[in-house]
This record gives sequence, C-alpha cells and structure tokens, in this order.
Amino acid sequence: MRIAILSKGSGNYSTKRLKEVARERGHEVQVVNYAKCYVTVEKNNPVVHYEGEPLTGFDAIIPRIAQSYTKYGTAVVRQFEMQGVYTTASSIAITRSRDKLRSYQLIAKAGVGIPKTVFARETADLEDVIDKAGGAPVIIKVARGTHGNGVVLAETKKAAQAVMQAFYVEGVNFLVQEFIKESAGTDIRAFVVGGRVVASYKRQSLDDDFRSNLHQGGSGSTIKLTPEEEKTALKAARAMGLHICGVDMMRSAKGPLVLEVNSSPGFGIEKITGRDVATKIIEYVERNAKQRNKKDRVGA
Repeated sequence: MRIAILSKGSGNYSTKRLKEVARERGHEVQVVNYAKCYVTVEKNNPVVHYEGEPLTGFDAIIPRIAQSYTKYGTAVVRQFEMQGVYTTASSIAITRSRDKLRSYQLIAKAGVGIPKTVFARETADLEDVIDKAGGAPVIIKVARGTHGNGVVLAETKKAAQAVMQAFYVEGVNFLVQEFIKESAGTDIRAFVVGGRVVASYKRQSLDDDFRSNLHQGGSGSTIKLTPEEEKTALKAARAMGLHICGVDMMRSAKGPLVLEVNSSPGFGIEKITGRDVATKIIEYVERNAKQRNKKDRVGA
C-alpha cells in the first residue's frame, strides 16, 4: 500500500514509529507536512499539492494534526476524503475532538461519565455557574486547550470569579468543571485502536500540580484497566467517531469520568508500557484501507 502520514514533524517519535513499522511491513510511506500542502477546489477534481507536485495514488492517510493547525490540517484531510482516500480519522471527527464542550456534549449523550461541566457567557450569574459545577474548588478550562495548557484550579469562589472575569475580558471561551478531589492529580490514558484498548497507563502529577499531563511534567506508569474503565474508553471513542484515539479518564467515587478524547495521541505510551502501538495502527490500516471510508454516524 501507499500510505501518507500527515505530520508537521518527520522527526517526531510517533511519526518515526509509524513510518518505520509501515516500511517493515512492505508499504510505501511518505511523510507529508500538511501545513505546507495547498489544495485546489474545482468541479470533480479535488487535488492536494505538496512541494509543487500533486499528491495522488495513496491508499490511506494517517493524520497527525496539531491542535494549533486544526482548521488547516482538517481541510487537507477533507480534500483527501473527497478523493476517496481512506483516513484513520475523519476530518469531522478530528474537528469535534478539538472542541471540549462539543466533546463533552457528545460523550454525555452516549451515557459516558464526565465531570459536571458548565458553559456560559459573561452575562451569566458567576456565583450560580460555580454552584452548578459543584462549588469551589473548581477547574476552569479554555475550551480549546491541549496538553494541560489553559487549565486553572480555582480553590475559592472569589478566585474562580476573578479567573472567569479575566477570560471574559479576553473573549476566551471556557468551561467550569467540578474538582474531583479523590483523583489526587492522577488520570488514566487508554489508547484505543479499532474498538480495542491496546495500551493503558496512569499519569501522576509532580509536586503539587493538579494536572497529570506528561507535557506538564507528569510521570507515567503501567496500569491495568478495570472492565468498567475499558468499557468507558471504548464508548467515548465511539461517541466521538474515532477509531484510533487516546481516551483520558480519572477515577472517582462515581466511577470513571472521561476528561478528553485525543484524536492524535502521542506514542510515549509505548515507552512506558512496552506495548507496540504503532504496529497495531498499521495492522488496522491494512484491514480497513481497501474499504470505503465508513460513514460518520455521530451526527454532531
């Protein structure tokens, strides 16, 4: 097969692993910097151009779209979709995964547990917003943050109001979310490929940081998911229309709660767990690339 990996960084560990495994399995692979692609849109002729040449003849693409390039990157993915090229993540699924509120709405509708979440405009009663989220302390998240950035723990109602007012002044959309005390700065990443959890690990914050994300200096260790946690991860992935993703959860007194579904999860999980995630992904591509792209049934 001819496979294109859409990635801004050919030296990125995840990109290198996918390229390495695909070539070992006899596939022709090209790493394409989607940020340098351009598309021509005309009747019955969707073309993606790269380095002065049209990108044609691919059997599959594996999008690795960065948060800051979501709009442009998904436009490139969509152009490949117009050509009928198989993609491991549809452009619409990537887009919805980058909007925290949209993600929570879809996940909650699917019957998956999430922390209680409130979204409002600046005209709202700030005290009531905090109360609706369970009262202080609360977590305040920028609606499109990633890697633990744009996430604030407000320990008092006064602090929460100050943060919310500052975000309002800057025109930033954000969510107010209940603080799950028993999580104690830990969460779980479940890596889902094709309806199965292929690897999982626990992330622990360092020092007193409530954020456990590895990009914020958290540490990781292997963990065995409970049946309920595995079921939750798979239901969240389905709710988002993603066949390959990382599902972040926390353990709570109410059971597992989903924090985020990541459409381009990093492969640091391989180093922590010893699981070969890259091979699972290429095997999934081999099984599915000859089929047409599955219809997105999420509907939102």
